[in-house]
Amino acid sequence: MMNGPVFSHPAAPEPMAFFGTYLDVTPHTRLSWTNEESGDAGQVTTVTFGDRHCQTRLVVHDRYPSKEALDEAIASGSTGALPEQFEQLDELLATLDARAGKV
Repeated sequence: MMNGPVFSHPAAPEPMAFFGTYLDVTPHTRLSWTNEESGDAGQVTTVTFGDRHCQTRLVVHDRYPSKEALDEAIASGSTGALPEQFEQLDELLATLDARAGKV
């Protein structure tokens, strides 16, 4: 079980805790976990990694237990966070590449 970290975000009035259970950990290939902070309405997230023309291809899938759970997540705005997360990851990777002299 992942006993979640607590994150703050300027757009959120309260810190957010995340927790769940890893279902599948396949090194260099796949991660899958439950998102239990929403109780039974939480999704299962699966991330796969693959090679694509000498780069890493990352695919994220969220599977919700029902259409109602998905609709609730969309209404809350929680499904819209991935673009911001990937922008932050791009910035971090660029910084790490620069430190390693790979720019």
